[in-house]
Amino acid sequence: MTLDLERDGAAHLAGAAAPFLARLHALAASLPADKAGLRLHGVTELVGLLAPDALGAAAIERLGTAARPVRAILFDKSATTNWALGWHQDRTIAVRARVDVPGYGPWSTKQGLLHVEPPFALFESMVTLRIHLDAVPADNAPLLIAPGSHRLGRVPETEIADAVARCGTATCLAEAGDVWIYRTPILHASGASSVNAHRRVLQVDYTPADLPASLTWLGV
Repeated sequence: MTLDLERDGAAHLAGAAAPFLARLHALAASLPADKAGLRLHGVTELVGLLAPDALGAAAIERLGTAARPVRAILFDKSATTNWALGWHQDRTIAVRARVDVPGYGPWSTKQGLLHVEPPFALFESMVTLRIHLDAVPADNAPLLIAPGSHRLGRVPETEIADAVARCGTATCLAEAGDVWIYRTPILHASGASSVNAHRRVLQVDYTPADLPASLTWLGV
């Protein structure tokens, strides 16, 4: 079954990143190696790659012209950095400075970058792009999603397994240069890779929304 972004919460954009693949590989080569998940900020080349006339076009098409990238992470599963991630929802955003606002918290720091958990409704206005630098067949730890779970709101940890059982599971296979776009609230997971190969994915959150008071998105 072909997944639909609105119905299922995810869609496969075959070849959407292919024109940018050489630049993506060069970017990855310029960054610290052997990092399982590297949060990116202030990387000049990344700003151009994620612009509305480049990889950001997929998010702009779905969220409108106000959409911009607000967090980027490069994941690299390989023989030296391999892991599995259980079913979960993304729950935090990256911001520039701590401002105590009702409904925002708890706070955390990840790789030196300040994160906070916002009201979950914020995620419902967002999409996430997974930009594949390498092929992801079934044995190279593809993303797993629970179709339709983006409409469930914030799912308590104790209810996630039941929600996945009700929604079922879809496997997001990819070729190098493909993009998967999903609604940020969707339940998702991935296993460990069983092959001796890289599985580099640039994951980028996009939003059209501003934050309240003096809170400011970190951006890329």
